[in-house]
Amino acid sequence: MFVAVDDTDSVKGNCTTFLATEIIKELSDLDLIGHPRLVRLNPAVPWKTRGNGSLVMQFGHGIGEKRLIGELDGKDFYCYDECDDYEPDHQSIMDRLIPLVKRYHEDDANPGLFISSVRPDPSFYERGVTTIMDRKEIDDELRRIGALTFTIGNGRGLIGSTCGLAWIPKDTTFELLAYRERDRWGTARVFDPISIRDMEHNFPTTFNSWEDRKEKVAMVPATPCPVLYGLRGDDLDDVIAAANTLRTEKRYRWFVFLTNQGTDDHLLREYDELIPNQSYVIDGTVVTKAEHIEGGHVFIDIDTKYGRITCGAYEPSKEFRLAFDQLIPGDVIEVMGEYRESPRTLNVEKLHVISVVDDYEKISNPICPSCGRKMDSIGKDSGYRCKRCHTKEKNPIMRKNIRWIVPGWYEPPTCARRHLSKPLKRMGLITPVEFVNRRN
Repeated sequence: MFVAVDDTDSVKGNCTTFLATEIIKELSDLDLIGHPRLVRLNPAVPWKTRGNGSLVMQFGHGIGEKRLIGELDGKDFYCYDECDDYEPDHQSIMDRLIPLVKRYHEDDANPGLFISSVRPDPSFYERGVTTIMDRKEIDDELRRIGALTFTIGNGRGLIGSTCGLAWIPKDTTFELLAYRERDRWGTARVFDPISIRDMEHNFPTTFNSWEDRKEKVAMVPATPCPVLYGLRGDDLDDVIAAANTLRTEKRYRWFVFLTNQGTDDHLLREYDELIPNQSYVIDGTVVTKAEHIEGGHVFIDIDTKYGRITCGAYEPSKEFRLAFDQLIPGDVIEVMGEYRESPRTLNVEKLHVISVVDDYEKISNPICPSCGRKMDSIGKDSGYRCKRCHTKEKNPIMRKNIRWIVPGWYEPPTCARRHLSKPLKRMGLITPVEFVNRRN
């Protein structure tokens, strides 16, 4: 039996992942089969709350080996990889879960909960993570698989929960989410930043926890939600061991979720046209130097096979914008990010510099080889001439400038990365040293 839920939280607080742990607690008479799944979907959806994540769980009677994935009510919590043929009664389970959804529902959210013994077609995940889905398609698919549903408001959460359950994992990561005691929700979180720095250095399979360049914590949220921190990594045992080294306020409970975070699943690589509110990988040639606008945003234009596109590095990406300052016309780059509706720009979340051109700067008019005097210009693109000797020269004296940007990959600091964006660390890549040295 699968349970999927989405869109219960809001910018005011709460967290759908916490509701998932409450569902697990409510259904403690059943076994959790596999990890609870946190499935991020299209980050360009205009109505998303924060990370556009849906939650998926499977329940039944577990068989075979079990493994530690959390702590609930002070006790270790385990999941099973396999289950027998027992199928709980869907309506009775729904009757137990509806009060939880109502309790954790925020007024500006539109929850969607469903229970099914059958997964939706995998294509729903592929489209849900890259495009904006039509609700009618979702309703038709839920009827096809015989799902039992519950909604509040317009029930938009059914879209995310359907697409989340359709996910067939390929590239995967883990996130250990620790939660706060209820009376501390909305108060300042207590943690030791140095312990987080040391943790990421000592456990190289973790990522997006700490920003070395600015010495800042990136895994602790600033919202009034129940989450104490989210520790991401590639290895289950490592994220559990790493979390145990952190010095923080008391954890109320914690669970390790299987996720698609840090996978770049949202990026489209094959397409015929650019459609707003979708994310793409696009290559092109730089045709303008960086333009700065009020607010600290930086833009360049590139020529692509889809026409000229404006690419933006916005203020939250901080020093990542310096890479745009160093690009000049003629450089060949590949950009990854969301194609926005308004302004019609590509919001760049990763930059791959493929090649750079030489950059020359005029330092003076040419010198007459006969008399040693500087020549005078005789008109735009017409060259130079010595007034005394009448000798001519086509080009001025030029100096080759140092290019501080080099071919390679560039990414924003940890705190400015999207949930789905694959960090260079997971790609086995680092930001070029020459650029790092220019950040200060």
